[in-house]
Amino acid sequence: MARHSGFREAISEKTVIFTAVDYSNEMISIGKASTEDIEAIQSVAEIAFPATYAEILSPGQQAYMMEWMYSETSLRRQMLDEGHIYYIARAESSVPVGYVSIQRQGSDLFHLQKIYVLPEWQGKQIGRRLFEQAIRAVKELHPAPCTVELNVNRSNPARGFYERIGMRVVREGDFPIGGGYYMNDYIMGIEV
Repeated sequence: MARHSGFREAISEKTVIFTAVDYSNEMISIGKASTEDIEAIQSVAEIAFPATYAEILSPGQQAYMMEWMYSETSLRRQMLDEGHIYYIARAESSVPVGYVSIQRQGSDLFHLQKIYVLPEWQGKQIGRRLFEQAIRAVKELHPAPCTVELNVNRSNPARGFYERIGMRVVREGDFPIGGGYYMNDYIMGIEV
């Protein structure tokens, strides 16, 4: 059975939130990321993103989206200019194994922009813990009731994961992202 504990640690003038989860032999910690963690996010994205979309998106679209979402310039802009807040899950060895990103999109609306876990770490409740961290972060920013939404490709089996954690499809759409590519997504939401 997993042992759960949470603690806060103040570093400099910013608060970093950690949640530790013991999976028998491996302790996982989740901490707030900064621009210094861009390489860690990229190291997970370079494996998890292609593994997720190998049967869904063309290699060309995967390459386009990796550059669009995960180049150093893009991640820096997301964090510094667009209000994305990232959290990274790390194994005891400090190796990054997953991440989540949230962004405020309205007075009572937040978007879970990204949530990925390395394939070999999936099925160990890390995605659930990252989602729970995202919800905690939203509630710290907005204690009143609000909505959290995310986009999931209509062919992505992760939809089942999101439904198990309480999200529901609220609409769907085909969103142009440039380069002649589209995201063909369900938008899922949950009231928190």
